[in-house]
Amino acid sequence: MPSNLSWNAVKNSWWGFISTKTALLLATLLPITANARSFGFEVRPQSPPFLGHPEMQHGEFPSRLSQTGAFKDTARMVPVDGLIPYRLNVPFFSDDAIKTRWISVPSFGTNSASTISFDPTGEWKFPTGTVFVKHFDFGTDETNPEARRRLETRLVAVDGHGGVQVATYKWRADSSDADLLTNSLAEPILIRTPSGERTQVWNYPGSHDCRTCHTELNGGVLGVTARQLNGPFTNPTGRTDNQLRTWSHIGLFDRDIDEAALASIPALAAAGETSRSIEDRARSYLDANCSHCHRPGGTVGNFDARYNTPLAAQHLIDGPVLIDQGIDRARVIVPRDIWRSILYLRPSTLEGMKMPPIAHERLDQAGLALLRDWINSLPGVPALAPPEIYSATGPKDGQTEVIVRHAEPDVKIRYTTDGSAPGQSDPIYQGPIRVTLPTVVRARAYKSGFIRSIAAQQFFQASN
Repeated sequence: MPSNLSWNAVKNSWWGFISTKTALLLATLLPITANARSFGFEVRPQSPPFLGHPEMQHGEFPSRLSQTGAFKDTARMVPVDGLIPYRLNVPFFSDDAIKTRWISVPSFGTNSASTISFDPTGEWKFPTGTVFVKHFDFGTDETNPEARRRLETRLVAVDGHGGVQVATYKWRADSSDADLLTNSLAEPILIRTPSGERTQVWNYPGSHDCRTCHTELNGGVLGVTARQLNGPFTNPTGRTDNQLRTWSHIGLFDRDIDEAALASIPALAAAGETSRSIEDRARSYLDANCSHCHRPGGTVGNFDARYNTPLAAQHLIDGPVLIDQGIDRARVIVPRDIWRSILYLRPSTLEGMKMPPIAHERLDQAGLALLRDWINSLPGVPALAPPEIYSATGPKDGQTEVIVRHAEPDVKIRYTTDGSAPGQSDPIYQGPIRVTLPTVVRARAYKSGFIRSIAAQQFFQASN
């Protein structure tokens, strides 16, 4: 009983209507009940395999989203009771789209249900008939964050043959329903900006595109792992709880997760989670965006992007590259040198060498800043940025005047005009260079205490 509650108070209060012994017991239990930590869900939702559509096992998806059994009210996007919402600690970047996710784990009767094979560090194995639903919204007005358009909803069904079947549904203009796509589709989308308008292409994947990333190597399911779900989520019940804790409580896993062990299960760190180290956050980003392909036995490349692989075994820092993009001394990551770090170079462009190679029409500025800060925080000698080369006068009489400059003071810039890579024996830039067109000017910066820059180049030609 609380110390500030006297016996006389008990007798004179409503507690006096019951026995003193019962009053003592209730007074003891009430603080525990009030402070007890609730789960996101108390009971596991019941759901049929493949949302009731066995054809999904063979890739035969209904022609409309409303026929899949995923939503009670498709136009209002009200999911069926069997869909469990979830969030990822670090979502895959998808050209600034806003994503919502659900999972349906099939149950068979009241007392018997299929379960997820839980692994605290690796991929999970999902029972046949599990369906993942991922919905994509897109902001169409940069001055109004609430202005959104429905783009697509994807369904991923675990087929029971060691793989998955994937379908993409494109939403209709009136948002009443979404239609199954049989092939990939690129659609320009008009977006309002503070200064006017711009157009961005959205790539709807066909099933063959999805198989580029959803492979047997990663189990076909991307992102749904302990390290991605070990974190809080506010459920439709209004309760916030650790997702692993709730999923274990309602029996989704093939084993009980000891609540005390949650802290020892790795969790990916979001870019803005500054309580975690820059290394943790950068490696978490690579896990979410690259590890489904960049792992042993995966795509062409020598590094392992999985967070649970120790950093020393990932072959990231000073790791050799198979394609150097013509950059001298290129590595996967070169400490304090983003210009020779292919891991940074490829996601920082939208040209042919971009990574990821498909559905990549926007740069992930926050992700690039995170990688840049991590690379620059690594111990090592800093590298100089490449010089800037430009024409001061434009072409005239078959010639032009070229200026080369660098932001770092007191650098020496060596240059060539024959297309060769500049070296220590080439002339030092002293001022504007007059060249005959067409020509290629290349330049490299040097300074004591720095690694020389990569060679910058610019092609100048006569106007037509």
